Amino acid sequence: MRKLGLVGGLSWTSTARYYEIINKMVQRKLGGQHSAPLLIESLDFAAVASCVSDDDWDCAATQLIDAARRLEGAGAGALLICANSMHRVYDQVQAAVSIPILHIADEVGKAMQADGVEKAALIGTRRVMTEKFYRQRLVAHGVSLLPPDMALAEQVDRIFYEELTLGKINRESQRFMKSELTDIAKQDVQAVVLACTELEMIVDVRANVLPIYDCTSIHAQAGVDFILG
Repeated sequence: MRKLGLVGGLSWTSTARYYEIINKMVQRKLGGQHSAPLLIESLDFAAVASCVSDDDWDCAATQLIDAARRLEGAGAGALLICANSMHRVYDQVQAAVSIPILHIADEVGKAMQADGVEKAALIGTRRVMTEKFYRQRLVAHGVSLLPPDMALAEQVDRIFYEELTLGKINRESQRFMKSELTDIAKQDVQAVVLACTELEMIVDVRANVLPIYDCTSIHAQAGVDFILG
């Protein structure tokens, strides 16, 4: 097995899910007591979030670059950045290391393309839903996206920062997401991209009218594919 590095802490709740999903997949594939060879650089999310709130992306990039370099130096053969919004600085981080960083939107786009999905709704935090750095990656895989719903984006931002990054599960937020997904299913789309690594904490990705592409599981699967070669 090859060693995979995780740039985590973005937030710790999603990093814990990456760790769990990757190890379960490896154990399922290899059996017995096998587990994944992982290196994890868990950043202080408060420090990174402070950069983002000030719209200082160079500040955020510096922290991720330092983490990526430490992981490469420790022997990782590839990296995952365990967050969607932090892929805004993907190009800067990738340019700073010589090992591949598996882009979360590319992995989701490839999965949708393989399934023949051509039109989808994108749900995530405000920057993921509205900015080009994420949407263009999906479009490059032949996926047309609904225009961003700004009210939904602001609500997801609130849920993300006030609840999910703190490990809180709120039933009202669960009901809200279920209602939103029901409304989206009435539109001319084939699927939904759940583009916030924490959202699967409050969304049952298997129990919805439309297929849901959960970025956390898809990204983790790409990591497992690298590990197993």
